[in-house]
Amino acid sequence: MAVIEIKNLTKKFGKFTALHKVNLSVNEGECFGFIGPNGAGKSTTIRTILGILKATEGSVQVFGKDAWKDAVEIHKRIAYVPGDVNLWSNLTGGEVIDLFVALRGKHNPKRRAELIKKFQLDPTKKCGTYSKGNRQKVALVAALASDVDLYILDEPTSGLDPLMEQVFRGEIQRLKEAGKTVFLSSHILQEVELLCSRVGIIREGRIVEVGLLHEMKKLAEKESSLEELFMKHYEKDVEEG
Repeated sequence: MAVIEIKNLTKKFGKFTALHKVNLSVNEGECFGFIGPNGAGKSTTIRTILGILKATEGSVQVFGKDAWKDAVEIHKRIAYVPGDVNLWSNLTGGEVIDLFVALRGKHNPKRRAELIKKFQLDPTKKCGTYSKGNRQKVALVAALASDVDLYILDEPTSGLDPLMEQVFRGEIQRLKEAGKTVFLSSHILQEVELLCSRVGIIREGRIVEVGLLHEMKKLAEKESSLEELFMKHYEKDVEEG
């Protein structure tokens, strides 16, 4: 069953077309990788899935519901981590985590404590004192401590050091083993290659390739890594630019 179903999605901002007839589906229980160069339309696609932006044309469904009309209902079943986390500066990290988790209803205090320890986060400090990496940790702990059906992660390891990136990968493996659905957008192609079985590549607002990673590699013949697959499309931007 498709958890996310996007059909002919077009999003315009005035005369500029950010997304053009995007078709994409994410199945229940899979970790789907979504990659593309800066400005390709990744974040616009994610914001449309979240119901933050309304599609100009086409449809976006999450759990079989309209992403725009049923956004409140959908958000009860999802956890979202943006690439640039903004927090309330006068609240502590722990207070923010508790607030986000409470909004989703289902949570496990033991799991919260475990994640705080794994990500080496001091939850007693005010968010205004946190570095970018620590703000990212707050968002990750809040999302991963929530028992939801879909995790939407947009550059989730932005600002994290290599050790914390490794902790993150371990937690995503845990979600996969639990049968959860993960939509992962990342600039770290090795991360996507390690975690995702299926990948979609977006370029200039259009999906240029989507499929099982091992099949994409096989069809590409000379391409032996996700980075090479990605560069095959990215180089077109460089040449045309």
